Amino acid sequence: MRLKKKKNNSLALLIFTLLISSCTNKDAMPYKVTFTEHVAPILYKNCTICHRPGGTAHFSLITYSDARSNAASIAYVTKERMMPPWPADPHYTEFVGQRLLSEHDISILQKWVIDSATEGPKDKLVPLPAFPIGSLIGTPDMRIPLQPYLLKPYSSDKFLLIKVPFQFPNDTFAALIEFMPGRNNVVHHVNGDMVKYDFDKKSNVFAGERIVDMVEDSTIILAFQKLGLPNDDGSYPTLQKSVVNYLPGVSGQLYPDGIGGYKLPRKGAFLLNDLHYGFTGKDSLIDSSYINIFFAKTPPGRPLKEFQLGTLGVSPVEPDMFIQPNTLKPVSSRFIVPADISILTINPHMHLLGKSFKAYALKPDGDTIRLISIPRWDFNWQYFYTFKKMVKIPKGSTIVAEGVYDNTKKNINNPFSPPRLVRDQNGSMRSTDEMFQFIISYLPYREGDENISLER
Repeated sequence: MRLKKKKNNSLALLIFTLLISSCTNKDAMPYKVTFTEHVAPILYKNCTICHRPGGTAHFSLITYSDARSNAASIAYVTKERMMPPWPADPHYTEFVGQRLLSEHDISILQKWVIDSATEGPKDKLVPLPAFPIGSLIGTPDMRIPLQPYLLKPYSSDKFLLIKVPFQFPNDTFAALIEFMPGRNNVVHHVNGDMVKYDFDKKSNVFAGERIVDMVEDSTIILAFQKLGLPNDDGSYPTLQKSVVNYLPGVSGQLYPDGIGGYKLPRKGAFLLNDLHYGFTGKDSLIDSSYINIFFAKTPPGRPLKEFQLGTLGVSPVEPDMFIQPNTLKPVSSRFIVPADISILTINPHMHLLGKSFKAYALKPDGDTIRLISIPRWDFNWQYFYTFKKMVKIPKGSTIVAEGVYDNTKKNINNPFSPPRLVRDQNGSMRSTDEMFQFIISYLPYREGDENISLER
């Protein structure tokens, strides 16, 4: 009898332990998954930054009705890890702002569909985060609209040169300059510089055309003249490179005080030297994009510097960028850094034939510094990745970027059927040509840089 009692006591203890574990384990699967209790918290944390009115996505995921209408799609794209879009391998390197669903989150979304995608108690719905309007960062201090541009039905790739002039009463400092696409979301990417005039050398920064089509005006000098960029005496003002850039899903990075930022001249212009519209459908569309400026109280103490490996960069692509049809082609580019640097942000870049991308640094002592790995390249999501802390690359280290291109019919993004020879075409931005670039934003190294947090 004593033995039986001991056995029963042990069984009771086991059941009690399991019950306590299920009650305290935050990853325990609910008996019935509902939108208000379980799904909304996941969507609001990971998805609605883009999937909201005024966001960059094409539909909202704010209400129960929004989510229910897209329930099957949500379950599929999250299970396949297509959404939230984050191509970089988090097990290789972690970055600021990465959006990754846990296996538990994915299972919740799967079970919600199985449980008939029910709403749940309305009083259990978590508050919607307070998202900024017309920005991914916050409330800008100033907004400058671009001249609206009409895209006709079935337009092919458009590459525009756009001038966005400005004038201030005094020299001003900006912590961040953010490009925001218009509500039709037809902008694929933007590379933008800043024209800095000496005040007495340019009487009217607003004179000249605002938009030039680079196909129609093939020479850059003619395009600059049409835009009215030269000084009044015909000379050219200072051009500060890479001030305002954009890629789908990219959020501008505000660095700690004293790092990055820009001095805005009293007279100047943002020169979007490569605004790319992709192929459009059967309807005419008007793009009304704009630029947000977030002012800074102090001048930039440590302005960012930039260089790139690969196409048009400091190191060649090897063996070459001739990608033969029906082949997988590996390429690489290597650069030895001449001094200690601190890397803040990196941007890998390939086009439609891209299959994978990886970059790392080899220190002089043979150690490897991981930078980024993208096992499954996605042309539609090309981020500027900011490290959680600056990464020191010692003098004499070799930065290596490696890519693989898939020019076979198995590549569903291949623009040609049947596949044909694709090359870089001297840095052409057309998505049907190819590029291989690894862009690095850095600072000359200072003692302690590797301990500075870059998280917002």
